[in-house]
Amino acid sequence: MAGVTDNLVWIITIGVIIGLFFFDFFVVVRKPHEPTFRESVSWSIFYIAIALAFGASFYVWSDSTAAAEYFAGYVTEKSLSVDNLFVFLVIMSRFAVPLKYRQRVLLIGIGIALVLRGIFIAAGAAVLENFSWAFYLFGAFLLWTAISIAREGADESAHVEYKENRAMALVRKVVPATDNYRGGALMVKERGKRLATPMLLVMIAIGTTDVLFALDSIPAIFGLTQDPFIVFTANAFALLGLRQLFFVVEGLLRRLIYLSYGLAAILLFIGVKLVLEALHLNELAWINGGEGVDLLPEIPIWFSLSYILVVVAIAATASIVVTRRRSRILNVEATEDDSAAEPRR
Repeated sequence: MAGVTDNLVWIITIGVIIGLFFFDFFVVVRKPHEPTFRESVSWSIFYIAIALAFGASFYVWSDSTAAAEYFAGYVTEKSLSVDNLFVFLVIMSRFAVPLKYRQRVLLIGIGIALVLRGIFIAAGAAVLENFSWAFYLFGAFLLWTAISIAREGADESAHVEYKENRAMALVRKVVPATDNYRGGALMVKERGKRLATPMLLVMIAIGTTDVLFALDSIPAIFGLTQDPFIVFTANAFALLGLRQLFFVVEGLLRRLIYLSYGLAAILLFIGVKLVLEALHLNELAWINGGEGVDLLPEIPIWFSLSYILVVVAIAATASIVVTRRRSRILNVEATEDDSAAEPRR
């Protein structure tokens, strides 16, 4: 596709994404409430179905390669998003967000993140198009990130901690805020002054914190495809269903003990793939005289998609099996302790 068709597809897609966002805001979370597990599961399935249907549409108006790239990117972004939920949970706990407002906080925060990620993607695409050596930087960054995540996963004493970023600190300095919530209001006027509420601050915190996660997720998906449209849509559909997914997996988050190893394996694989891509496109004079280096054949997208799906499945299954086994052992030990503590008659 080229020219007007490209622009038309972008316009239609962005329109659909904005429409889904407003539908979520004005229909689903219009009335503040704490969603039930069944409600969250239903909406999660709805958004996953939309994402899958969109991926299947590539077979109609594009080709199977584009479809495979989209699905690989979507699964990768979704997996990384689940890891992000740990920090979202910590942020909302720190700000003591009332249960009935957590949906709205997540949705607006995700909306902010989507806009900021769009800017990141546009910048990343421009860099890769004009400077192929950036593949080396992206690849090296992902390799470093993979090692860091694996080390954190190996340290069982490590715990997730929210650290206020610079953007959030600047907001606190510039915008005076109330000490407590004022219902669902973002801004209030008290004693003649306009004040922000903790509701606005926590939305900004979630949106800007997600940008930090984009520093590894954006390079990761660029390692699977260099098509900005696929990169953007995979990110958008992964984020759109993140609010519902939070309430589905909130109770499972602590049980996904091997998720970090799975994500590390995925980022390591994509990092290597990016370095190989950089060698194929090499323009650096001090590497092979500025010529491409064909050490290995290019990794096909079907292999990337299969690898990502298998790694995610293994990490999730192993986590659930081990946590269930540990839970049973703890229950048995507790029962034995109770029995030993009972006085003999």
